[in-house]
Amino acid sequence: MQIEIFDSELKLAERAADLFEDTIRKNPAAVLGLATGASPVNTYNELIERYRAGKISFADITTFNLDEYCDLPRDDKNSYYSFMQQNLFGKVDIRPENVHIENGNADDFDAEAAAYDRAIEAAGGIDLQLLGIGTNGHIGFNEPADAFTDGTFRIKLTESTIKANSRYFTDSEMPRYALTMGIASIMHAKKILLIATGKAKAEAIYNTVKGPITPRCPASVLRLHQNAILLLDTEAASLL
Repeated sequence: MQIEIFDSELKLAERAADLFEDTIRKNPAAVLGLATGASPVNTYNELIERYRAGKISFADITTFNLDEYCDLPRDDKNSYYSFMQQNLFGKVDIRPENVHIENGNADDFDAEAAAYDRAIEAAGGIDLQLLGIGTNGHIGFNEPADAFTDGTFRIKLTESTIKANSRYFTDSEMPRYALTMGIASIMHAKKILLIATGKAKAEAIYNTVKGPITPRCPASVLRLHQNAILLLDTEAASLL
């Protein structure tokens, strides 16, 4: 596991964008795994600027998002579909047919999850997977558990995750379930990039890097990946 520490979130975002740009330059038809939440926003802003400057194009890129809430309309402002449109897809030249986000309103969640995994496989697998990390060590919506998960599945969110994310749901109730890539799905990516900023993530990062490899801290499994990079600011790395 490669660890890089930065004294500002903007420098961290520039480094993350460098890794994306390198992937896209080497393979303009690369498959990218993308994340939502506060952690990747600066990176997406940097990628938008590089697209506008003509340095990169998303025209032949295919993307798969980590997760999506269940039972939330796709056009809801808090859906991850809306997040991605606002923070990246609506501002670059990606083709809508190349964007993949789980359908949290599917009639059959098991069938939706299986189809999502097949689509990733059919695309050739994910070249670069972006991750954030929860304060409890979750990646995607893989919460602390007794065993590592496999492919995409529907999960009931923990109270700690609901508490952390409910600040976005100021005028509606936060969903209690989500569809998420499983740990095995994430680990199949050729390269994994995890971003963590802020003191609130310090304990989770410590457990990821220094603690036992255990599904009680899902991110700890990244130590078994052959090409995982952690980009941390000084606060997130403060316990290392």
